[in-house]
Amino acid sequence: MSTYTQILYQIVFSTKERKHTLREENRRQLYKYIWGICSNKKCRLYQINGIDNHIHMITHLHPTIALADFVREIKTSTSGWIKGNDLFPTFRSWQIGYAAFTYSIGSKKNLVNYVKNQVAHHQKKSFIDELKELLKEHNVSYDHKYLL
Repeated sequence: MSTYTQILYQIVFSTKERKHTLREENRRQLYKYIWGICSNKKCRLYQINGIDNHIHMITHLHPTIALADFVREIKTSTSGWIKGNDLFPTFRSWQIGYAAFTYSIGSKKNLVNYVKNQVAHHQKKSFIDELKELLKEHNVSYDHKYLL
């Protein structure tokens, strides 16, 4: 028997110390690079977007890929690529850790639209407030000191 899964993830991670280093004019190149990593891992990336200090991804992982390994690969590969191509001169690294939430496939359209509209969304709400809302919505307990 084959393995069948349909687990829709929203993955969120930020720059180290949430520094505003991901300049808008080069973000599209970063997203394409991440899209390539996902494709090479046989993962389906439905949407990726963010602002200058964090990224959101809506994805389905191939059944052979563990979430922690996937995020580590994205962050490690992109860190080297960013520095090697001097896309974001003040970028140092990604934060330690990430947030990931699961959704039903029926939520995909709304999630994709939510991620598409990150720039407009963050004109009204900070990343920390957004993250707190996501954690609360998914009943994830957290230590406030790690959000600072």
